[in-house]
Amino acid sequence: MLAMLARLHRAGVLGINRRNACYTLRWNRRSLYPLVDDKLETKRLCTAAGIPVPRLLTVARHHFEVRGLLDRIEGDAFVLKPVHGAMGNGIVVIVGREGDRLKRSGGRLMSREAFAYHAAGIISGLYALGGQVDVAMVEECLHVHPAFAALTAEGVPDVRVIVYRGVPVMAMTRLPTRRSAGRANLHHGALGVGIDLSTGRTRHAILANAPIARNPDTGRSVLDVELPDFTRILEIAVSATDQTGLGYVGADVVVGAARGPVVLELNARPGLAIQLANRAGLCPRLDAVDAVWKPGRPVRERVEIGRQIAREATARTAA
Repeated sequence: MLAMLARLHRAGVLGINRRNACYTLRWNRRSLYPLVDDKLETKRLCTAAGIPVPRLLTVARHHFEVRGLLDRIEGDAFVLKPVHGAMGNGIVVIVGREGDRLKRSGGRLMSREAFAYHAAGIISGLYALGGQVDVAMVEECLHVHPAFAALTAEGVPDVRVIVYRGVPVMAMTRLPTRRSAGRANLHHGALGVGIDLSTGRTRHAILANAPIARNPDTGRSVLDVELPDFTRILEIAVSATDQTGLGYVGADVVVGAARGPVVLELNARPGLAIQLANRAGLCPRLDAVDAVWKPGRPVRERVEIGRQIAREATARTAA
């Protein structure tokens, strides 16, 4: 055990205790958490700053609003989610309608009654952080960029970017699978595919924390794929975190076929599996940001600093 811990330390792997003590507690003021824990507040912040987000279709704040929720939704594809949810819990992705029933991602059908019951559960706080009373929100279901659609069989892939003190330091794309029921959350069974920050190409991949090279649903390789609009992905991830005042954030970005990159949500407690997906530790990159950080740098300059730090880290690992 001690030998393994020593190897992880030498590799610069960030553990949860150090993440909490040195980064989330130090750089994320608790009073600012509601800006990212509340998805409607995050959407408001981004919209006010001109940062694109998925279109909000409707919300239900009270149980009496649940019955007519479906009647207020435009279109056949949409996503129901808890405003204060985390880790993908409670999210229902609807990709079409078949008569009075809804077609979920993965092909399963859902009745109107079941949809309303699920929304009521959201409002009751079944999926909320701390079990608090919640709000059910419905967003548009984005049509994914063909380059991302080719990597997965269903669902909406996103790109998770870790932003530290306004600098992007690591990224991965999260690919939904049939096992994850169309959700882009690793603990539900999505693929985590590390991205070379300097080139925007996929490098390594994991499924349930184990290395993998091909999508188990399609058999296609998910490695050495150049992702579209990657510079723009990094720029809006950094711009969105700038609005929050938080110093250590996971920004989730979706690349739509028509609209390009949009910010899906922000996370003040981003997970650590991104290091497995990249086969690299976060610590050297975080230390490098501290060494060069200066206030007032524009977004594009900070994005380039992050890419240069990642380039140097990759070169050191290869040597």
